[in-house]
Order: sequence, then structure tokens, then C-alpha cells
Amino acid sequence: MTNKQKYQEYCKIEFSVPVFSQPFWLDAVCGEENWDVVLHEESGEIVVSMPYYIKKRYGIPYITQPRFTQTLGPCIKYPDGLTHEEKLTYEKAVMNSIIEQLEMLKVVSFQQNFSFKIDNWMPFYWKGYKQTTNYTYRINDISDFDKVLRDFHKSKKRYVKYARSEMLHIDYDMSAQAFYDYHKSVLNKSGKRITYELSLLLRVVKCTLSNSCGRIINVADENGNIHGAIFIIWDKMSSYNLMTAFDPDFKNYHGSSLLFYETIKFVSKYVNSFDFEGSMIESVENAYRKFGTIQTPYFCIWKTYTRNPFLKLIINSKLRK
Repeated sequence: MTNKQKYQEYCKIEFSVPVFSQPFWLDAVCGEENWDVVLHEESGEIVVSMPYYIKKRYGIPYITQPRFTQTLGPCIKYPDGLTHEEKLTYEKAVMNSIIEQLEMLKVVSFQQNFSFKIDNWMPFYWKGYKQTTNYTYRINDISDFDKVLRDFHKSKKRYVKYARSEMLHIDYDMSAQAFYDYHKSVLNKSGKRITYELSLLLRVVKCTLSNSCGRIINVADENGNIHGAIFIIWDKMSSYNLMTAFDPDFKNYHGSSLLFYETIKFVSKYVNSFDFEGSMIESVENAYRKFGTIQTPYFCIWKTYTRNPFLKLIINSKLRK
């Protein structure tokens, strides 16, 4: 049985595997033949899994982050009762195993975003990998929805109230085609172009709906004008704001604040946390921060394997972008 086949069976019974690392998700965003996984097993049991996406440019294979995928990285099952020192020792051992397998692959470079839960990347550093810190914004407990609203900045509370007074309403069943067309139209109003293919969105929406872990939600007025839409997904641990689209013509109605509020309320039926998926863009950071979120760092880990100096220069330039 191959690593991939083992992993596919493992994910049927192991509920701690994030949605971004699930085989159905990887099939959708990578293509069934373009991803694989490295595993570390102990006593015949998988204790660390790390799926990866191999992409080719000019015929040259490299590992990179798939579209729509916030994080991958190692998913580690820890033995019970570890002290902090024992935890670090364990991480060093299993990560070295993963790194050894990665460096046996016939690729020229590696780049992945690790989950925020991986707060120790030292074993990768010791093997020559580099790191860039990114940030997401999370509400770690959405079980008490009154508290969630209380923690909103006063401006967000006011915007939610105003949007309700304007009789904006929430629709929980927007189609993938409708979302794509809407996203494309609102980007055009800002002089921007959509950066993903409809076919990719259709695959991702289909796989999340089929696995009961995704929904496209929008906010509209009484005349049927859509003010904004969110594609939300979730797993057993958290929900993720995968994609948003808001019409600048209606920004003064503050439908975005109401939409986030109602979306968080909706997913609180399934999970206990909400991940805005963050942004390094200043204006977006400012908006997400005011929803009572916690700024949460996560690591982008990368390394160039090739010794070809010209190819190495090109790859390093690409990885730092």
C-alpha cells in the first residue's frame, strides 16, 4: 500500500486532520495526480502526516502551496503526558523523519504554510530551511455568541445594528456560479481582475458541500441587490473564511459586518472557532482586528534544493515574494 493509500484510509478515521489536508480537498485544489504525502509511522500507526502539492513550471517540479489552501504542514499526534522538554524532543525526531523523506523527492524547492499549531520549526531551521511569519486573525471560542458580539469593536456593533435597520437579510445557499459571477463583477468595479478559474471554484464548492463542510452565504437588500458574499468552510476544529466578495457601491450599508456576524453564528453550530484567514494587507487587517479577534502567527517554511546557481536564483526570488 502506498503512502497516499494509507493516508486516504487514515483520514477516514482520524478526525484531527484539517480540511486543507483532507484527500477530497487536495484532489479538488491540486488534481488527484498532483499531490502525495510523507508519513512517519510508529508501531504500524501513522503519527505524523504531511501532504504536499507538486507543481511544474517549464517542466521543473517543485512543492508549493495550492490555491485556496491556507495551511498544510505536518499534522502531529503527540503521545499523552509529555513534558515540554519531551514534546520538543519528540518534534525534533518526527520532523527530522519528515524532512529526510522530503529531501528524497525529485523536486527543486519546497514551500508550505504550516498551521498556527506548529509553533516550533527549529528542526527545519537546523536543516537549512527559511521562515517567514504571516498572521491570521481568529476568534478561538464562538460557543458563547453573546460574548462574541460583546467583543466586537464598538464600530462593528454599530454597523451590525445599522445593517439590520436597513432590512438587509442573509441567504445561505448561494451557488458557486453565482458567487463567481458576483466576485468577478465587484472586482471589475475596482479595476481588478479575478485571479482564479471558475472550474477550480466549482470543484472546491462541490467537494465541501459533498462532505458537509462548506457553504456560500450572502447578504442582500429588499430589492435583491447583493451587498456581499462569503465562502465559508470548516472541519472538526475550526471554520475558515475562505473567500469574500463585497460590492463597493453598497459599503455604506455595512452589510459586511452583518454578514460576518451571521456567518460566525451559523458555523458555531459545527465548530468552536472562526478563522478569518487573515491578511498582510493593512486595510484588511484593520477590519478583521475589530471583530474581537486574536492575531495569530503562522509560518511559511521554504528551501531551495537545487545546486544549479541560475535556477537557484530564480527560485529564491519566487519564494520570497
